[in-house]
Amino acid sequence: MDKVDVLIIGGGISGLASAWWLARSGLSVEVWEANDRPGGKIMSTRQDGYLTERAASMVLNFRPEVAELVREAGLESAKTTRLPAAEARRYLLQQGSLNALPMRLGAMVSSPLWSLRGKLRLLAEPFIFSGGRPDESVSEFITRRLGREVLEKAIEPFVAGMLAADADCASAAAVLPRLVALERRYGSIGAGILVNRVLRRRTASTTETFSFRGGMSTLVETLAKTSGINLRTGHTAEELVRERDGWQATATTPQGQRTISAYHVIVATPAPVAAALVKPVDSELAELLRGIGYSGVTVMHAGMARDAVGHPLDGTGFLAPKREGAILTGNMWMSTLFPDRAPPEKVLLTSYLGGARAPWVADWDDGRIVDETLKTLRPLLYLKADPEMVRIDRLQDALPVYHGAYQARMQEITARLQHTPGLHLEANYRGGVSVRDRLACGHAAANRILEAQQQLPAERKKRVSAENTGQRAAYPAKPMGTVAD
Repeated sequence: MDKVDVLIIGGGISGLASAWWLARSGLSVEVWEANDRPGGKIMSTRQDGYLTERAASMVLNFRPEVAELVREAGLESAKTTRLPAAEARRYLLQQGSLNALPMRLGAMVSSPLWSLRGKLRLLAEPFIFSGGRPDESVSEFITRRLGREVLEKAIEPFVAGMLAADADCASAAAVLPRLVALERRYGSIGAGILVNRVLRRRTASTTETFSFRGGMSTLVETLAKTSGINLRTGHTAEELVRERDGWQATATTPQGQRTISAYHVIVATPAPVAAALVKPVDSELAELLRGIGYSGVTVMHAGMARDAVGHPLDGTGFLAPKREGAILTGNMWMSTLFPDRAPPEKVLLTSYLGGARAPWVADWDDGRIVDETLKTLRPLLYLKADPEMVRIDRLQDALPVYHGAYQARMQEITARLQHTPGLHLEANYRGGVSVRDRLACGHAAANRILEAQQQLPAERKKRVSAENTGQRAAYPAKPMGTVAD
Protein backbone atom coordinates (compact mmCIF):
# COMPACT_ATOMS: atom_id res chain seq x y z
CA MET A 1 0.00 0.00 0.00
CA ASP A 2 1.32 3.46 -0.93
CA LYS A 3 2.03 5.86 1.90
CA VAL A 4 2.52 9.63 1.74
CA ASP A 5 2.95 12.46 4.19
CA VAL A 6 -0.21 14.25 3.08
CA LEU A 7 -3.22 13.12 1.04
CA ILE A 8 -5.40 15.95 -0.28
CA ILE A 9 -8.94 15.07 -1.32
CA GLY A 10 -10.11 17.68 -3.81
CA GLY A 11 -8.08 19.26 -6.58
CA GLY A 12 -9.69 22.69 -6.62
CA ILE A 13 -7.82 25.87 -5.76
CA SER A 14 -7.95 25.10 -2.00
CA GLY A 15 -6.42 21.66 -2.41
CA LEU A 16 -3.84 22.75 -4.96
CA ALA A 17 -2.73 25.73 -2.86
CA SER A 18 -2.20 23.49 0.17
CA ALA A 19 -0.36 20.97 -2.01
CA TRP A 20 1.96 23.63 -3.43
CA TRP A 21 3.04 24.93 -0.04
CA LEU A 22 3.55 21.40 1.31
CA ALA A 23 5.50 20.12 -1.70
CA ARG A 24 7.67 23.23 -1.56
CA SER A 25 8.64 22.22 1.97
CA GLY A 26 9.70 18.73 0.94
CA LEU A 27 6.72 16.62 2.07
CA SER A 28 5.32 13.92 -0.20
CA VAL A 29 1.86 14.99 -1.39
CA GLU A 30 -0.85 13.21 -3.37
CA VAL A 31 -3.99 14.98 -4.59
CA TRP A 32 -7.20 13.15 -5.49
CA GLU A 33 -9.58 14.90 -7.85
CA ALA A 34 -12.87 13.25 -8.80
CA ASN A 35 -13.15 15.04 -12.16
CA ASP A 36 -10.88 14.59 -15.16
CA ARG A 37 -9.26 18.01 -14.65
CA PRO A 38 -8.05 19.98 -11.61
CA GLY A 39 -9.28 23.43 -10.65
CA GLY A 40 -12.82 22.80 -9.47
CA LYS A 41 -15.08 25.59 -10.69
CA ILE A 42 -12.16 27.68 -11.97
CA MET A 43 -11.99 27.22 -15.73
CA SER A 44 -10.97 29.61 -18.52
CA THR A 45 -12.47 29.03 -21.98
CA ARG A 46 -11.55 30.37 -25.42
CA GLN A 47 -14.54 30.84 -27.71
CA ASP A 48 -14.55 32.79 -30.97
CA GLY A 49 -11.52 34.79 -29.84
CA TYR A 50 -13.01 35.67 -26.43
CA LEU A 51 -11.52 34.44 -23.12
CA THR A 52 -14.21 33.78 -20.50
CA GLU A 53 -14.00 32.70 -16.88
CA ARG A 54 -16.45 30.18 -15.47
CA ALA A 55 -15.89 31.30 -11.89
CA ALA A 56 -13.11 33.43 -10.37
CA SER A 57 -11.86 36.00 -12.88
CA MET A 58 -9.02 37.70 -10.99
CA VAL A 59 -6.93 37.95 -7.84
CA LEU A 60 -7.22 41.04 -5.64
CA ASN A 61 -4.20 40.63 -3.41
CA PHE A 62 -2.71 42.40 -0.43
CA ARG A 63 -1.14 39.37 1.27
CA PRO A 64 2.63 38.81 1.04
CA GLU A 65 2.36 35.00 1.11
CA VAL A 66 0.18 35.09 -2.01
CA ALA A 67 2.71 37.30 -3.77
CA GLU A 68 5.39 34.81 -2.70
CA LEU A 69 3.49 31.88 -4.22
CA VAL A 70 2.99 33.70 -7.52
CA ARG A 71 6.66 34.63 -7.67
CA GLU A 72 8.14 31.28 -6.65
CA ALA A 73 5.73 29.24 -8.76
CA GLY A 74 7.10 31.07 -11.81
CA LEU A 75 3.86 32.91 -12.49
CA GLU A 76 5.16 36.47 -12.28
CA SER A 77 5.86 36.64 -16.01
CA ALA A 78 2.38 35.27 -16.78
CA LYS A 79 0.54 37.94 -14.75
CA THR A 80 -1.73 40.40 -16.50
CA THR A 81 -2.47 43.44 -14.35
CA ARG A 82 -5.61 45.50 -14.47
CA LEU A 83 -5.71 47.92 -17.38
CA PRO A 84 -5.65 51.66 -16.52
CA ALA A 85 -9.17 52.18 -17.89
CA ALA A 86 -10.56 49.74 -15.33
CA GLU A 87 -9.05 51.69 -12.45
CA ALA A 88 -11.12 54.75 -13.29
CA ARG A 89 -14.31 53.82 -11.47
CA ARG A 90 -16.96 51.32 -10.50
CA TYR A 91 -20.61 51.87 -11.23
CA LEU A 92 -23.81 51.36 -9.28
CA LEU A 93 -27.27 50.95 -10.72
CA GLN A 94 -29.47 53.65 -9.22
CA GLN A 95 -32.94 54.66 -10.35
CA GLY A 96 -32.50 52.94 -13.69
CA SER A 97 -29.12 54.40 -14.66
CA LEU A 98 -25.45 53.80 -13.91
CA ASN A 99 -23.68 56.15 -11.53
CA ALA A 100 -20.01 56.15 -10.52
CA LEU A 101 -19.58 54.65 -7.06
CA PRO A 102 -17.05 56.56 -4.92
CA MET A 103 -14.42 54.37 -3.28
CA ARG A 104 -12.90 56.93 -0.88
CA LEU A 105 -14.51 58.64 2.08
CA GLY A 106 -14.01 62.18 0.76
CA ALA A 107 -15.55 61.32 -2.60
CA MET A 108 -18.42 59.49 -0.90
CA VAL A 109 -19.31 62.57 1.13
CA SER A 110 -19.43 64.78 -1.97
CA SER A 111 -21.13 62.24 -4.26
CA PRO A 112 -24.72 62.82 -5.42
CA LEU A 113 -25.32 59.10 -4.85
CA TRP A 114 -25.99 59.80 -1.19
CA SER A 115 -28.67 61.94 0.36
CA LEU A 116 -27.72 64.65 2.85
CA ARG A 117 -29.08 62.45 5.62
CA GLY A 118 -27.01 59.53 4.41
CA LYS A 119 -23.84 61.65 4.30
CA LEU A 120 -24.37 62.97 7.82
CA ARG A 121 -24.99 59.45 9.09
CA LEU A 122 -21.79 58.26 7.43
CA LEU A 123 -19.75 61.10 8.98
CA ALA A 124 -21.20 60.25 12.41
CA GLU A 125 -19.72 56.72 12.37
CA PRO A 126 -16.68 57.48 14.59
CA PHE A 127 -19.06 58.73 17.30
CA ILE A 128 -21.28 55.62 17.32
CA PHE A 129 -20.69 53.41 20.37
CA SER A 130 -19.32 49.96 19.55
CA GLY A 131 -21.43 46.97 20.41
CA GLY A 132 -23.79 44.62 18.67
CA ARG A 133 -24.39 40.89 18.97
CA PRO A 134 -21.56 38.43 18.18
CA ASP A 135 -23.66 36.88 15.40
CA GLU A 136 -24.88 40.13 13.79
CA SER A 137 -25.93 39.94 10.17
CA VAL A 138 -24.29 42.15 7.57
CA SER A 139 -27.44 44.27 7.43
CA GLU A 140 -27.50 44.75 11.20
CA PHE A 141 -23.81 45.60 11.45
CA ILE A 142 -23.69 48.07 8.55
CA THR A 143 -26.95 49.77 9.52
CA ARG A 144 -25.72 50.18 13.09
CA ARG A 145 -22.34 51.57 12.09
CA LEU A 146 -22.87 53.35 8.76
CA GLY A 147 -26.59 53.68 8.25
CA ARG A 148 -29.28 52.11 6.10
CA GLU A 149 -28.38 54.02 2.98
CA VAL A 150 -24.80 52.69 2.85
CA LEU A 151 -26.18 49.18 3.32
CA GLU A 152 -28.69 49.44 0.49
CA LYS A 153 -26.51 51.29 -2.01
CA ALA A 154 -23.06 49.82 -1.39
CA ILE A 155 -22.82 46.79 0.88
CA GLU A 156 -25.92 44.79 -0.08
CA PRO A 157 -25.01 44.89 -3.81
CA PHE A 158 -21.49 43.70 -2.96
CA VAL A 159 -22.74 40.81 -0.80
CA ALA A 160 -25.28 39.73 -3.43
CA GLY A 161 -23.13 40.32 -6.50
CA MET A 162 -19.71 39.14 -5.35
CA LEU A 163 -20.66 36.54 -2.73
CA ALA A 164 -24.10 35.36 -3.94
CA ALA A 165 -25.35 35.82 -0.37
CA ASP A 166 -28.19 37.63 1.40
CA ALA A 167 -27.06 40.59 3.52
CA ASP A 168 -29.98 40.04 5.90
CA CYS A 169 -28.78 36.50 6.65
CA ALA A 170 -25.01 36.61 6.10
CA SER A 171 -22.77 36.79 9.16
CA ALA A 172 -20.99 40.14 9.38
CA ALA A 173 -17.99 38.60 11.15
CA ALA A 174 -17.61 36.03 8.36
CA VAL A 175 -18.36 38.22 5.34
CA LEU A 176 -16.84 41.52 6.52
CA PRO A 177 -14.14 40.32 8.94
CA ARG A 178 -11.85 43.31 8.47
CA LEU A 179 -14.58 45.87 9.19
CA VAL A 180 -15.82 43.93 12.22
CA ALA A 181 -12.25 43.62 13.49
CA LEU A 182 -11.73 47.38 13.14
CA GLU A 183 -14.74 48.10 15.32
CA ARG A 184 -13.74 45.54 17.92
CA ARG A 185 -10.16 46.80 18.12
CA TYR A 186 -10.61 50.55 17.75
CA GLY A 187 -14.28 51.08 18.59
CA SER A 188 -14.93 52.55 15.15
CA ILE A 189 -14.42 51.60 11.51
CA GLY A 190 -13.24 55.13 10.67
CA ALA A 191 -10.73 55.25 13.51
CA GLY A 192 -9.44 51.81 12.59
CA ILE A 193 -8.96 52.77 8.95
CA LEU A 194 -7.07 55.90 9.98
CA VAL A 195 -4.72 53.98 12.28
CA ASN A 196 -4.14 51.23 9.72
CA ARG A 197 -3.43 53.79 7.01
CA VAL A 198 -0.63 55.22 9.13
CA LEU A 199 0.79 51.78 9.95
CA ARG A 200 0.41 50.49 6.40
CA ARG A 201 3.25 52.71 5.17
CA ARG A 202 5.65 50.48 7.07
CA THR A 203 4.04 47.05 7.22
CA ALA A 204 1.53 46.24 4.51
CA SER A 205 1.99 44.44 1.23
CA THR A 206 1.16 46.31 -1.98
CA THR A 207 -2.40 45.82 -3.16
CA GLU A 208 -2.75 44.73 -6.77
CA THR A 209 -5.39 43.24 -9.04
CA PHE A 210 -4.28 40.72 -11.64
CA SER A 211 -5.10 37.65 -13.67
CA PHE A 212 -2.88 35.59 -15.97
CA ARG A 213 -2.28 35.14 -19.67
CA GLY A 214 -4.65 32.37 -20.62
CA GLY A 215 -6.92 33.24 -17.70
CA MET A 216 -7.21 31.85 -14.18
CA SER A 217 -6.73 28.31 -15.50
CA THR A 218 -3.05 29.22 -15.87
CA LEU A 219 -2.78 29.45 -12.07
CA VAL A 220 -4.50 26.09 -11.58
CA GLU A 221 -2.44 24.31 -14.23
CA THR A 222 0.84 25.69 -12.88
CA LEU A 223 0.10 24.57 -9.33
CA ALA A 224 -1.04 21.14 -10.50
CA LYS A 225 2.21 20.56 -12.40
CA THR A 226 4.44 21.42 -9.44
CA SER A 227 7.21 18.90 -8.86
CA GLY A 228 6.44 16.89 -5.74
CA ILE A 229 2.65 16.94 -6.22
CA ASN A 230 1.23 13.61 -7.42
CA LEU A 231 -2.12 14.64 -8.94
CA ARG A 232 -4.57 11.78 -9.53
CA THR A 233 -7.68 12.73 -11.51
CA GLY A 234 -10.70 10.44 -11.70
CA HIS A 235 -10.20 9.53 -8.03
CA THR A 236 -13.43 9.77 -6.02
CA ALA A 237 -12.80 9.37 -2.30
CA GLU A 238 -15.19 6.86 -0.74
CA GLU A 239 -13.88 6.16 2.75
CA LEU A 240 -11.63 7.57 5.46
CA VAL A 241 -10.42 5.34 8.30
CA ARG A 242 -8.24 6.36 11.24
CA GLU A 243 -5.03 4.37 11.78
CA ARG A 244 -2.51 4.32 14.61
CA ASP A 245 -0.13 6.63 12.77
CA GLY A 246 -2.56 8.52 10.53
CA TRP A 247 -5.23 7.74 8.01
CA GLN A 248 -6.23 5.22 5.38
CA ALA A 249 -8.30 6.43 2.42
CA THR A 250 -9.99 4.53 -0.37
CA ALA A 251 -11.02 5.95 -3.74
CA THR A 252 -12.94 4.69 -6.74
CA THR A 253 -10.86 5.14 -9.91
CA PRO A 254 -11.24 4.18 -13.59
CA GLN A 255 -8.93 1.23 -12.81
CA GLY A 256 -10.88 0.12 -9.74
CA GLN A 257 -10.50 0.83 -6.04
CA ARG A 258 -7.28 2.31 -4.68
CA THR A 259 -6.24 2.60 -1.04
CA ILE A 260 -3.49 4.76 0.39
CA SER A 261 -2.15 5.63 3.83
CA ALA A 262 -1.19 9.15 4.90
CA TYR A 263 -0.06 10.84 8.08
CA HIS A 264 -2.31 13.82 7.29
CA VAL A 265 -5.46 14.15 5.20
CA ILE A 266 -6.76 17.48 3.90
CA VAL A 267 -10.38 17.34 2.78
CA ALA A 268 -10.68 20.19 0.27
CA THR A 269 -14.14 19.46 -1.11
CA PRO A 270 -17.51 21.23 -0.78
CA ALA A 271 -19.04 20.84 2.67
CA PRO A 272 -21.64 18.15 1.75
CA VAL A 273 -18.92 15.91 0.28
CA ALA A 274 -16.71 16.49 3.30
CA ALA A 275 -19.63 15.66 5.62
CA ALA A 276 -20.15 12.27 3.97
CA LEU A 277 -16.44 11.42 4.26
CA VAL A 278 -16.01 12.38 7.91
CA LYS A 279 -19.34 11.03 9.23
CA PRO A 280 -17.92 7.59 10.21
CA VAL A 281 -15.09 9.38 12.01
CA ASP A 282 -17.04 12.18 13.73
CA SER A 283 -20.81 12.40 13.28
CA GLU A 284 -21.00 15.76 15.08
CA LEU A 285 -18.46 17.26 12.71
CA ALA A 286 -20.42 15.87 9.77
CA GLU A 287 -23.60 17.47 11.09
CA LEU A 288 -21.90 20.86 11.36
CA LEU A 289 -20.71 20.56 7.76
CA ARG A 290 -24.16 19.57 6.50
CA GLY A 291 -25.56 22.79 7.93
CA ILE A 292 -23.52 24.96 5.56
CA GLY A 293 -25.68 26.38 2.76
CA TYR A 294 -24.71 27.19 -0.83
CA SER A 295 -26.05 29.43 -3.60
CA GLY A 296 -26.02 28.73 -7.30
CA VAL A 297 -24.89 31.33 -9.84
CA THR A 298 -25.56 31.64 -13.56
CA VAL A 299 -22.95 33.50 -15.60
CA MET A 300 -23.65 34.88 -19.06
CA HIS A 301 -20.78 36.09 -21.23
CA ALA A 302 -21.64 38.35 -24.16
CA GLY A 303 -19.10 39.31 -26.83
CA MET A 304 -19.93 42.09 -29.25
CA ALA A 305 -18.53 44.85 -31.43
CA ARG A 306 -17.21 47.86 -29.51
CA ASP A 307 -19.21 50.27 -31.63
CA ALA A 308 -22.39 48.39 -30.68
CA VAL A 309 -22.01 49.62 -27.08
CA GLY A 310 -22.73 53.28 -26.42
CA HIS A 311 -21.37 53.34 -22.87
CA PRO A 312 -17.66 54.20 -22.52
CA LEU A 313 -17.11 51.10 -20.33
CA ASP A 314 -14.59 53.13 -18.35
CA GLY A 315 -14.44 50.98 -15.24
CA THR A 316 -14.73 47.49 -13.81
CA GLY A 317 -18.49 47.17 -14.36
CA PHE A 318 -21.54 47.70 -12.18
CA LEU A 319 -23.41 46.19 -9.24
CA ALA A 320 -27.19 46.22 -8.88
CA PRO A 321 -28.81 46.87 -5.48
CA LYS A 322 -31.78 44.71 -4.57
CA ARG A 323 -34.04 47.77 -4.39
CA GLU A 324 -33.55 48.34 -8.15
CA GLY A 325 -35.35 45.10 -8.99
CA ALA A 326 -32.84 44.11 -11.71
CA ILE A 327 -32.46 40.43 -12.51
CA LEU A 328 -28.67 40.84 -12.60
CA THR A 329 -26.62 41.14 -9.44
CA GLY A 330 -23.79 42.63 -11.45
CA ASN A 331 -22.01 42.98 -14.79
CA MET A 332 -18.23 43.02 -15.33
CA TRP A 333 -16.51 44.62 -18.32
CA MET A 334 -13.83 42.01 -18.74
CA SER A 335 -12.27 43.49 -21.87
CA THR A 336 -11.73 46.74 -19.95
CA LEU A 337 -10.24 44.91 -16.99
CA PHE A 338 -7.61 42.78 -18.72
CA PRO A 339 -5.98 42.52 -22.15
CA ASP A 340 -6.72 39.65 -24.56
CA ARG A 341 -10.23 39.04 -23.20
CA ALA A 342 -11.78 40.05 -26.52
CA PRO A 343 -10.60 40.38 -30.15
CA PRO A 344 -9.61 43.86 -31.41
CA GLU A 345 -12.54 46.29 -31.61
CA LYS A 346 -14.70 43.90 -29.55
CA VAL A 347 -15.84 43.89 -25.92
CA LEU A 348 -16.67 41.14 -23.42
CA LEU A 349 -19.46 41.72 -20.90
CA THR A 350 -19.97 39.14 -18.15
CA SER A 351 -23.25 39.15 -16.24
CA TYR A 352 -24.12 37.39 -12.98
CA LEU A 353 -27.60 36.13 -12.12
CA GLY A 354 -29.16 34.07 -9.33
CA GLY A 355 -27.44 33.67 -6.00
CA ALA A 356 -29.42 33.90 -2.77
CA ARG A 357 -31.35 36.84 -4.20
CA ALA A 358 -32.90 34.95 -7.13
CA PRO A 359 -32.37 31.16 -6.83
CA TRP A 360 -35.14 30.46 -9.35
CA VAL A 361 -32.90 31.66 -12.21
CA ALA A 362 -31.27 28.22 -12.08
CA ASP A 363 -34.47 26.80 -13.62
CA TRP A 364 -34.46 29.16 -16.63
CA ASP A 365 -33.48 27.87 -20.04
CA ASP A 366 -30.69 29.51 -22.03
CA GLY A 367 -33.09 31.56 -24.13
CA ARG A 368 -34.70 33.21 -21.15
CA ILE A 369 -31.34 33.94 -19.53
CA VAL A 370 -30.16 35.70 -22.68
CA ASP A 371 -33.42 37.62 -23.12
CA GLU A 372 -33.63 38.82 -19.51
CA THR A 373 -29.95 39.78 -19.37
CA LEU A 374 -30.07 41.80 -22.58
CA LYS A 375 -33.33 43.42 -21.49
CA THR A 376 -31.44 44.80 -18.48
CA LEU A 377 -28.22 45.73 -20.30
CA ARG A 378 -29.67 47.48 -23.37
CA PRO A 379 -30.83 50.71 -21.69
CA LEU A 380 -27.89 50.81 -19.25
CA LEU A 381 -25.05 50.28 -21.72
CA TYR A 382 -26.88 51.66 -24.79
CA LEU A 383 -26.56 48.41 -26.74
CA LYS A 384 -27.22 48.86 -30.45
CA ALA A 385 -26.99 45.22 -31.51
CA ASP A 386 -27.20 41.68 -30.17
CA PRO A 387 -24.05 39.84 -29.08
CA GLU A 388 -22.07 37.90 -31.67
CA MET A 389 -20.90 35.46 -28.99
CA VAL A 390 -22.86 34.14 -26.01
CA ARG A 391 -21.68 31.62 -23.46
CA ILE A 392 -23.63 30.53 -20.38
CA ASP A 393 -22.01 28.86 -17.37
CA ARG A 394 -24.31 27.34 -14.75
CA LEU A 395 -22.69 26.87 -11.36
CA GLN A 396 -24.79 24.77 -9.04
CA ASP A 397 -23.81 25.37 -5.40
CA ALA A 398 -21.33 27.98 -6.61
CA LEU A 399 -20.49 29.58 -3.25
CA PRO A 400 -21.08 28.94 0.46
CA VAL A 401 -23.28 31.73 1.76
CA TYR A 402 -21.98 32.20 5.34
CA HIS A 403 -25.53 32.60 6.63
CA GLY A 404 -26.64 32.48 10.25
CA ALA A 405 -24.33 32.25 13.26
CA TYR A 406 -21.54 31.25 10.93
CA GLN A 407 -18.56 32.13 13.09
CA ALA A 408 -19.94 30.00 15.91
CA ARG A 409 -20.29 27.10 13.47
CA MET A 410 -16.70 27.54 12.33
CA GLN A 411 -15.49 27.61 15.94
CA GLU A 412 -17.32 24.36 16.64
CA ILE A 413 -15.77 22.78 13.54
CA THR A 414 -12.31 23.87 14.69
CA ALA A 415 -12.97 22.40 18.14
CA ARG A 416 -14.08 19.07 16.63
CA LEU A 417 -10.94 18.90 14.48
CA GLN A 418 -8.78 19.15 17.59
CA HIS A 419 -10.12 15.71 18.55
CA THR A 420 -9.10 14.21 15.19
CA PRO A 421 -5.36 14.85 14.74
CA GLY A 422 -4.16 14.60 11.17
CA LEU A 423 -7.54 15.56 9.68
CA HIS A 424 -7.81 19.02 8.10
CA LEU A 425 -10.65 20.83 6.32
CA GLU A 426 -9.60 23.41 3.71
CA ALA A 427 -12.30 24.77 1.41
CA ASN A 428 -14.02 28.06 0.68
CA TYR A 429 -16.53 27.58 3.50
CA ARG A 430 -13.63 28.28 5.89
CA GLY A 431 -11.61 31.48 5.68
CA GLY A 432 -13.08 33.19 2.61
CA VAL A 433 -14.18 32.46 -0.94
CA SER A 434 -11.70 34.56 -2.96
CA VAL A 435 -8.66 33.07 -4.70
CA ARG A 436 -6.49 35.23 -2.44
CA ASP A 437 -8.14 33.71 0.63
CA ARG A 438 -7.72 30.17 -0.70
CA LEU A 439 -4.02 30.62 -1.43
CA ALA A 440 -3.44 32.18 1.99
CA CYS A 441 -5.43 29.47 3.79
CA GLY A 442 -3.39 26.82 1.97
CA HIS A 443 -0.26 28.48 3.37
CA ALA A 444 -1.69 28.38 6.90
CA ALA A 445 -2.75 24.73 6.55
CA ALA A 446 0.71 23.74 5.37
CA ASN A 447 2.29 25.52 8.33
CA ARG A 448 0.04 23.63 10.76
CA ILE A 449 1.01 20.31 9.20
CA LEU A 450 4.72 21.19 9.26
CA GLU A 451 4.47 22.14 12.93
CA ALA A 452 2.74 18.81 13.65
CA GLN A 453 5.49 16.96 11.78
CA GLN A 454 8.14 18.68 13.89
CA GLN A 455 6.43 17.46 17.05
CA LEU A 456 6.54 13.78 16.01
CA PRO A 457 8.46 11.39 18.26
CA ALA A 458 12.02 10.80 17.05
CA GLU A 459 11.34 7.16 16.07
CA ARG A 460 8.37 8.07 13.91
CA LYS A 461 10.29 10.91 12.28
CA LYS A 462 12.98 8.41 11.32
CA ARG A 463 10.38 6.03 9.87
CA VAL A 464 8.64 8.83 7.92
CA SER A 465 11.96 9.93 6.45
CA ALA A 466 12.85 6.39 5.37
CA GLU A 467 9.45 5.76 3.78
CA ASN A 468 9.64 8.89 1.70
CA THR A 469 13.23 8.67 0.47
CA GLY A 470 13.25 9.52 -3.20
CA GLN A 471 9.73 10.98 -3.08
CA ARG A 472 10.66 14.52 -2.02
CA ALA A 473 9.91 17.56 -4.09
CA ALA A 474 12.54 19.34 -6.13
CA TYR A 475 12.27 22.27 -3.73
CA PRO A 476 14.66 22.16 -0.76
CA ALA A 477 12.93 21.26 2.49
CA LYS A 478 12.39 24.35 4.59
CA PRO A 479 9.82 25.61 7.09
CA MET A 480 7.59 28.50 6.12
CA GLY A 481 7.35 31.54 8.33
CA THR A 482 3.89 32.61 9.37
CA VAL A 483 2.96 35.88 7.70
CA ALA A 484 0.63 38.14 9.63
CA ASP A 485 -2.09 40.23 7.99
